[in-house]
Amino acid sequence: MLSALFGRLARMPEAQEALPGRDEPIPTAEFHFLSGLPLKSPVPNGMEEAMFGMGCFWGVERKFWQVDGVWLTMVGYAAGITPNPTYQETCTGRTGHNEVVRVIYDPDVVSYEDLLKVFWEGHDPTQGNRQGNDIGTQYRSGIYTYTAAQAEAAETSRAFYAERLKAAGYGPITTEIAPAGTFYFAEDYHQQYLAKNPGGYCGVGGTGVSCPIGLPDARA
Repeated sequence: MLSALFGRLARMPEAQEALPGRDEPIPTAEFHFLSGLPLKSPVPNGMEEAMFGMGCFWGVERKFWQVDGVWLTMVGYAAGITPNPTYQETCTGRTGHNEVVRVIYDPDVVSYEDLLKVFWEGHDPTQGNRQGNDIGTQYRSGIYTYTAAQAEAAETSRAFYAERLKAAGYGPITTEIAPAGTFYFAEDYHQQYLAKNPGGYCGVGGTGVSCPIGLPDARA
């Protein structure tokens, strides 16, 4: 309905075009559906956080909760303009937000470079504002960093992977790399969606091109 009222933008909105949003966060789940951990747990001592956008966040979250060393995952909206957006608002393209997964992980078990391997190999980062049949700016490829070290690792991996993709016949990478900014939780039903709905749709798919950083089998 909001798409009918406001139309859908096929580009990032200017500030004056963005929906107003709201002052208060929208309701979300209290606990992770699989682990039972409080979804809004603070990052434990010794753990770190990461954030990625790589298409429909249902399938993306599943990729990361399956990784050893990942302690907690959650889906939401980031890298846009509208405060506390809803899913329906984000789908209009008039919030500027991306569908993202925030990952809390133990760096003694899984490195940030290993997570980047999951990111690059788990989607097609050359498609611009789409991922497969899912079209819109909320499906763009993005790495949202929390530290200078993460930003450097992201930039380095993008350069390496661009060469691999080019050799395989793919076009330029369109992935944006930017500071994480504010993460807004998505609604309750989106959290761990494919664990609640195992047969649910997931339009996220990789290129089949291995990433030359991260896990040992990717360095060959």
